[in-house]
Amino acid sequence: MFDLTPLYRSSIGFDRMARLMDDVSKFEAPTYPPYNIELVGENAYRITMAVAGFSEADIGIEVKEGTLTVTGKKQAETEENRGQFLHQGIAARSFERRFQLADHVEVTGAELENGLLHIALKREVPEAMKPRSIEITTADGKSKAKTIEGKKAA
Repeated sequence: MFDLTPLYRSSIGFDRMARLMDDVSKFEAPTYPPYNIELVGENAYRITMAVAGFSEADIGIEVKEGTLTVTGKKQAETEENRGQFLHQGIAARSFERRFQLADHVEVTGAELENGLLHIALKREVPEAMKPRSIEITTADGKSKAKTIEGKKAA
């Protein structure tokens, strides 16, 4: 357990990060259903969850305030459609799994295939937040870029 009190009193604007770290230290991670998080490109991610026995109608995916929530709830089967189990080892219990998304990460799609739920995510940094070069000019407003024979040097 970390004491984040010094961070709260000596920083401005970092309270969200400190709150997240505080929440993580108190949180016990659920183990069902199992999942993977993959980096599939420079700014692309994929969450894969093992949801065997669940159909598209049984699964809900919602993004709200930077949190991705995946829920699963099996539809009730009638007694005549289901046999009597001698052993039931395949879990069919309801679940809710939450993922905290970083700034500018968006869910771009979801696909259910062979009992695996794939959720695609992409980080799209706004143009205004990307690094850019600033040209330095002289006091008279002219550029100090060097020119060779009337053409700007590269």
